Amino acid sequence: MTRLLRFAQEHAQETAEYGAEAAQHGPEEFDLGGTIMHHLVDASELELPWGAVHLPSGWYVNLGPLGTVDLAPTKHVVLMVAAAILVFAVFALLGRAVRRAPADRAPQGFANAIESMVLYFRDEVVRPNIGHGADSYTPYILTVFFFILTMNLLGLVPWGGSATGNISVTAALAICTFVLVEVSGMRTLGFKGYMGTIFYAPHGMHPAMRTMMLVIMTPVEILGKLTKPFALAVRLFANMTAGHTLIFALGGLGFVFMASPAVWAGVTVGTTLMATAIMLLEVFVAFLQAYIFAMLTSVFVGLIKHAH
Repeated sequence: MTRLLRFAQEHAQETAEYGAEAAQHGPEEFDLGGTIMHHLVDASELELPWGAVHLPSGWYVNLGPLGTVDLAPTKHVVLMVAAAILVFAVFALLGRAVRRAPADRAPQGFANAIESMVLYFRDEVVRPNIGHGADSYTPYILTVFFFILTMNLLGLVPWGGSATGNISVTAALAICTFVLVEVSGMRTLGFKGYMGTIFYAPHGMHPAMRTMMLVIMTPVEILGKLTKPFALAVRLFANMTAGHTLIFALGGLGFVFMASPAVWAGVTVGTTLMATAIMLLEVFVAFLQAYIFAMLTSVFVGLIKHAH
């Protein structure tokens, strides 16, 4: 713990010294890379319109051989909680509106739009990919979709940030899906059938060839199980990080060229238009990546439930 505290103090001192040097050099020393990283990486403070709010720190827990872990909330943790509360509040209000609506009439307005999305996922994504018993998986897949979508959209609002741009967040979501997939496979196929998805040996072959296939295919099957959550985590993380990096890179070019008034106006107008277009594209990407994560979750569940 002492080493961690010393490292934190040294890092804070170096950051303060770097900021003081940057302030002395003026606008021509604008650090575009530092600005981009400041938005992307996790932090112990939350930026709000009236200033930065410092979050609690120093919640150290000693895990023995695993070392010491700081469980203090960070910016991305706060944004995750905010997204969860927002999703819960919206659907609680929508559920109340649907219950109060007449039974012979469809809900109106926003409630009707959300109901259409829910029915689309159930009828066009979950049921075709999972098959029998698919409806029991619909609540989880819908929860994943709307939770990821909300976190993605929070990264596009002022003073916000995208928690899905953190590999730890996307990895945790992918691990939840991995557990769901493997438990579903074991419950559907039984222990012996589930082991068949790992130790693969085709029937009807010579024993020697079956042994050879078992030796070759078993590592491949294990790797295949691990690459699915890895692909889910990296795809979501990389797409959200790339989009935010591009937007800030384009927007920051105007500050980089402030020392050259002859080209500053043209660069600023051009990069502003491009950044606006990318921002609109990011809204589409936010929906697309949430949809892909939910769709692949249903595909993976369907694959293991119908392993044959």
